[in-house]
Amino acid sequence: MSSKQRVGAIVPVKTFSRAKTRLGMSSEKTEKICKIMLESVLGTLSQSEIIDRVVIVSKDETALGIGKTFDAVQIYDHEELGVNSAVKLADDYLLRESFDSTMVFPQDIPLIQVEDIDALLNFRIKNRCVLVVPSRKFDGTNALFRLPLDVMETHYDEDSYKIHLDTAEKRNAISSLILIRRIMLDVDDQSDLNLIMSYDLPVSKSLSDAIL
Repeated sequence: MSSKQRVGAIVPVKTFSRAKTRLGMSSEKTEKICKIMLESVLGTLSQSEIIDRVVIVSKDETALGIGKTFDAVQIYDHEELGVNSAVKLADDYLLRESFDSTMVFPQDIPLIQVEDIDALLNFRIKNRCVLVVPSRKFDGTNALFRLPLDVMETHYDEDSYKIHLDTAEKRNAISSLILIRRIMLDVDDQSDLNLIMSYDLPVSKSLSDAIL
C-alpha cells in the first residue's frame, strides 16, 4: 500500500440509554460504562499513526461530544436505523473525502491498543482486500478493514463475520479472518464485562468503579 492511500476509522455508536441492555444494569450505570468504553476506543484510534481520520456516527449527543474531544469527525445519525446504516453514512463521507480504505470498530472493545491496529493492517494485501476480526464468541465482527472502502457493504447483526467474509469473496476481494485478542474482547453481557474488569489496566478499574 502506498503512503498516499488514506485510512479512515469508523465508530458507530448506539444511543447510550438504549445500548447494552443485556448487562441488566440501571440506565445510569450503563451510560457510564458506554462512555468509558468509547473514550478508551477513541483514545487508541486517535493515537494511531496509520489512521488518518476517525469518524463517529451517533444520535447520542454525549457520544458525539466525546468524539469531538478526540478530534473525530461527528456525523449525527438522525434515524438511528442500526449499525449498517450508520456505517453507510460514514462511508459516504469518506468517499467524498477521497479516502481509500476504512476500518470499522465498535465502541465496546475498550482494551484495544495501537499495536493491535498495526497488527491488523499488516495483513492487508494488494488493492482489493477485506480483513475481519471476530468477537471472542465468534458471533460478530469486532473489526472490519475494507480496501477500497466501497468494496462491499456491511452486514452487522447477521452472524456478521461469516457474511462479511462471504461477501468479500463474492466481490472478488481477498479476505482473511484475523484473531487479535484485545480486539476480540467486547462487552455484550455481564460475563464479558467481568472478563474486561479482571485485567490490571486503567480502563478496567474505571469500569469497575462505574458499577459500584
